[in-house]
Amino acid sequence: MEPQDVETILRSLAATMAKQDLINDDLRTSIDEQRAMNARVEAFMQRQDGINERLTAAIERLDTLMVRALRQDEHNGRDA
Repeated sequence: MEPQDVETILRSLAATMAKQDLINDDLRTSIDEQRAMNARVEAFMQRQDGINERLTAAIERLDTLMVRALRQDEHNGRDA
């Protein structure tokens, strides 16, 4: 193999490595951004779970109140 061929291969490898370094930097940035988004989504989901629990409890209380109101109307001889 001629020295110029070796030099060409080395230059090509160096350029490939430099390009791969840029790609790796872009990937690291994307991963960091995704992690930040995942943290925001997790926080939102936790808040949503709390909202869902409170809504479920409120609906259960309303159901209980409706049953009591209907029973009371039946005892008072009124149509509900």
